[in-house]
Amino acid sequence: MKRNSQLSGVLHVLLHMDAHDAPMTSEVLARAMQTNPVVIRRIMAGLREAGYVRSEKGHGGGWSIACDLKAVTLRDIHEALGGPSLLAIGNRTEAPGCLVEQAVNAALTQAFDEAEALLLERLGGVTLAALAKDFKKRLAARGGPHEMEKAHAG
Repeated sequence: MKRNSQLSGVLHVLLHMDAHDAPMTSEVLARAMQTNPVVIRRIMAGLREAGYVRSEKGHGGGWSIACDLKAVTLRDIHEALGGPSLLAIGNRTEAPGCLVEQAVNAALTQAFDEAEALLLERLGGVTLAALAKDFKKRLAARGGPHEMEKAHAG
């Protein structure tokens, strides 16, 4: 079963943007994420509507951070992405009249709801600033340039 990595990918893009002093084009971000620029533009449009990023046209334009990273949580970003399901598993629904299926689904639904509520609570406790701080700490420990900086050097 394929996992949805959109939240992880968007957070990755936002940290790249935070580490870069100038706006970044969809093409540059797409290369970093190994995806198509159209995918980046679609994702960024939702983040722009939420006020987390802005876009600038023309020479030197691109995407940049438009928010205080200390005020935005991972849950905020998840919600800006449309709040996709956090769990990859779900209930069987082939026989809704089956009493066994009803009993199983009732138990699983409660467990899924509790797990999702806990995960959302945890995502709400981590800010983008905390991620950026961890990234900078890891970068300093490595002692070398960030791969995005290397990509822009050439």
